Amino acid sequence: MSTTLDLLKRKERGIIADFDMHNIPLKLLEMGCLPGNEVELLEVAPLGDPLYLCINDTHLSIRKELAKEILVNIETSSS
Repeated sequence: MSTTLDLLKRKERGIIADFDMHNIPLKLLEMGCLPGNEVELLEVAPLGDPLYLCINDTHLSIRKELAKEILVNIETSSS
């Protein structure tokens, strides 16, 4: 199932599918925010912004506005 990164639930994982390169800061790309990489939403700040993520074992936080630009495929459990 595809969605945007800002709509992930806490502890939910997905695979980055796509985003517009012009909307994503270079620093985020350097930290591993690339299509095909796994992302997990670890925590959400008390007021809902920013989001604390783990992308390929790199922990970072991004604003919800930026997370809306990143398309992810949610991993579904087969149990």
